[in-house]
Amino acid sequence: LKPEEICIIHDELDLPVGDIKVKHGGGHGGHNGLRDIIKHLGTNNFTRIRIGIDHPGDKNQVSNYVLTRPSSADENKILDAINVTLPFVKDLMQGKLQDVMKRLHTK
Repeated sequence: LKPEEICIIHDELDLPVGDIKVKHGGGHGGHNGLRDIIKHLGTNNFTRIRIGIDHPGDKNQVSNYVLTRPSSADENKILDAINVTLPFVKDLMQGKLQDVMKRLHTK
């Protein structure tokens, strides 16, 4: 696969729990998983589906926060976001990024 054919679905501290955003390219924003992916691919030229998990409010609590199981309510919101997102992956792989962004970002 070429990097531009890859779609990464990941958690996003900068979005409220359960919110979904799609983008192509960009930095890792401190996300260790994205940092490793960019390092191994040698590029950031891939699509990301970002699923919000919210932020603990203190940067010193981030590591513990992302490694701890979410509350039941937050887990349900995250699972709902995943279920909403999955049908769009095929469209993303067919190059319909703008269409998917419009549909997912419009409330």
